[in-house]
Amino acid sequence: MKIYTKTGDKGTTALFGGTRVPKHHIRIETYGTVDELNSWIGLIRDQDTGAQREVLLSIQDKLFTLGAILATDPGKAILKSGKQRLDIPRVSEEDIAVLEREMDHMNEELPPMTHFVLPGGHTTVSYCHIARCVCRRAERLATQLYDNEPFEDTVLPYLNRLSDYLFVLARKLSFSLKVEEIKWIPKKGNSE
Repeated sequence: MKIYTKTGDKGTTALFGGTRVPKHHIRIETYGTVDELNSWIGLIRDQDTGAQREVLLSIQDKLFTLGAILATDPGKAILKSGKQRLDIPRVSEEDIAVLEREMDHMNEELPPMTHFVLPGGHTTVSYCHIARCVCRRAERLATQLYDNEPFEDTVLPYLNRLSDYLFVLARKLSFSLKVEEIKWIPKKGNSE
């Protein structure tokens, strides 16, 4: 199979189901951002993340599932009978619960959070914060897409929970690596 097809040379691409849309379409922007997020999570997984390595691999798999859902023309995904036309995996409530359990488990070892924290302190922690921001962008784009062309109901909660997971992972790695969390404490400024 060749990597290049030349079918996108005029600025369009095909969704699952064959419909062609401009490459700047919100659907393409959304699943492209999910793909970017997946790459950042791969970079995090390449670091020393301890027990979270397998969780991160599972998240990457789920992000491919989200990408497939988002890359599917909603008009061609379901037959009039209600049966799926395309065999696309799903994101389940259990997938969301896994993220919640992982956050709860990591939080058990962490001191309570009393302030916002500034991203940074260690490269791996910074990667987590970048991935969290990309995840939030993917979520914002997905909500815009959902308003116009609804898709599976579990996608938005999964992205929301994933950004929370990445924040807690950053805190957990800061704790494990003995990196100081720098609290953001607003400075009292001049009101002039």
